[in-house]
Amino acid sequence: MADVEESILVESIRYSAVCQGCGAEAEWCGVQALVGEVLRWDVESTCSACGFALAVCGGDLSEELRDRLISEHGRAGLRVAPPTKDAAIMRVLRAELGIGLDGVRAVLERVLSGQYSGTLPEMEFLARKLRASGIEAAASRTAG
Repeated sequence: MADVEESILVESIRYSAVCQGCGAEAEWCGVQALVGEVLRWDVESTCSACGFALAVCGGDLSEELRDRLISEHGRAGLRVAPPTKDAAIMRVLRAELGIGLDGVRAVLERVLSGQYSGTLPEMEFLARKLRASGIEAAASRTAG
């Protein structure tokens, strides 16, 4: 049986964008995937007008496309089980989110109050990092 921490979690969207080959409108498919401990964004397209094909693996997810993922699939939240180890949680959040001490305090408060959210792969990524640090954490869809 596969280790849960090594499982793959995927959310995808389809959207229209300009073909880089001919400039026509083309359909694109974007996938945010959590593969083991790696969060990635992959996108591909094949233009029906000219046949130009493109696949970009491991790219950056733009805010616009992230918002589309959330709109289509819904928000996910991050929960930590009491008793919390605030300093340990802050270390993980600072390392994974690349934020400073002032910013991490605000994020910690949002996590502890159940207000921190994003895509399901993003929240599960943080939950896995927290669990690896000995903190009981889970990601799940939020209501609404």
